[in-house]
Amino acid sequence: MASRKFWHDLLFIGLILLVLGWEVSPLQAQSGKASSGDSPIAIVIHGGAGTIRRESMTAAMDSAYRAKLAEALQAGYAVLKKGGSSLDAVEAAIMVMEDSPLFNAGKGAVFTRAGTNEMDASIMDGKTLNAGAVGGVMHIKNPIHLARLVMEKTPHVLLVGEGAERFALAQGIALVPQAYFYTKRRWQSHLRGLERERARRQKQQKGGGTVGAVALDRQGNLAAGTSTGGLTNKMSGRIGDSPIIGAGTYANNRTCGVSGTGQGEYFIRLAIAHSISELMECQGLSVKEAAELVIMKKLTELGGSGGVIALDAHGRVAWPFNTEGMYRGYIGPDGKMVIKIYKDE
Repeated sequence: MASRKFWHDLLFIGLILLVLGWEVSPLQAQSGKASSGDSPIAIVIHGGAGTIRRESMTAAMDSAYRAKLAEALQAGYAVLKKGGSSLDAVEAAIMVMEDSPLFNAGKGAVFTRAGTNEMDASIMDGKTLNAGAVGGVMHIKNPIHLARLVMEKTPHVLLVGEGAERFALAQGIALVPQAYFYTKRRWQSHLRGLERERARRQKQQKGGGTVGAVALDRQGNLAAGTSTGGLTNKMSGRIGDSPIIGAGTYANNRTCGVSGTGQGEYFIRLAIAHSISELMECQGLSVKEAAELVIMKKLTELGGSGGVIALDAHGRVAWPFNTEGMYRGYIGPDGKMVIKIYKDE
């Protein structure tokens, strides 16, 4: 009897361990634990989607945009190549575009109806699902950096306006005057918009829009970020999709990283970025299939315009858009750079 009880108890313990083993494995899979460091690396960026026609672009402007996109790609890819994190790569790439007057982010931010600049940005870590964002900041040179600090230094996801800028000062970030963001081209666009009384549904200018980046590092971690000045002549206080996690930005190691550009109100209503991830996770779609379904069908049917860049855990890219063009670039696992602007490229 004692022997039978021993074997019964041993079998019972074994069954418990087996059950626990099955319980632990899925949790470990969900934790987004980094790989051993042999993942392919890749980065994709965008500089906005909108009315971007080949016939309206001078050769000099075409070259300028391609050069700046290449610079941003190289800045992010250099981080990845050295074994750096996808978060660092995304931030580095976006800061290059924020520092350029070519794009509607940072230095090149468009004006509100009141003639001021109000900027939004967000960043997300696909490993932990941590995220940070800022909205309506008026004196921050690089909003993407402040969004990163919100993620890493506060328990919050989104800080806006004066509160975000007070936090910036506490973190040692110097504020810049509104004059820093003045560019003649954006001001003229602002004046033209006022004359035509364009407001919420004004089309994005051909000069460029929201910027974003998605990266995959050697540890297999995805990250995504987006930065923007918003819509030309928007109402003061308007917040678009760019700082809204799940709308303009999303990253999850189990699926993909996404950054969007376009009419923010539509991206918010459709939760564009998260919808792409959800289709991949729940329906088994590829990143290309999911991104194209959301942009070319769902967004288009609702009457919205724009595009996304998306990257999966294997370094596969998608960048659908339903506008006339989108500034975009990609360096994949093979290390080759691709830069495109127009729809027919």
